[in-house]
Amino acid sequence: MTICIEWRLSSDYDDFLIKMNISSLICHRKPERSFHVRGHQFPVCARCTGIYISVMLYFIYAFFNYINYSQELIILAAILMIPAGIDGLTQSFEYRESNNTLRLITGLCMGLGLAILVKAFKFYFIQRGGIL
Repeated sequence: MTICIEWRLSSDYDDFLIKMNISSLICHRKPERSFHVRGHQFPVCARCTGIYISVMLYFIYAFFNYINYSQELIILAAILMIPAGIDGLTQSFEYRESNNTLRLITGLCMGLGLAILVKAFKFYFIQRGGIL
């Protein structure tokens, strides 16, 4: 009896995952915008791959090195995020079609800018108690 109930719960959970496609919450996963290795698609698109790589590398770097989060660095972080925004918006409005190399590069820049802003937010608001 217990085995039947556990199987039923597992089956319902699998059906839920298939219907909801949880992975689409973090990335669109379009095959033409994703990298493929030996015929297998990456779990995220090229831009998200770049974002996740640079965020992870920056957090590792920031863990071992002191970083002075000056206004110039925060402005640079915001500027680093602009190319991904432009690339994504021009694609969504169908002005042009990008390629995976450009998506990866803009994702790397976006991830670095995002990671700097997250760490700067932590530095100013949590450790120092505010900007002023």
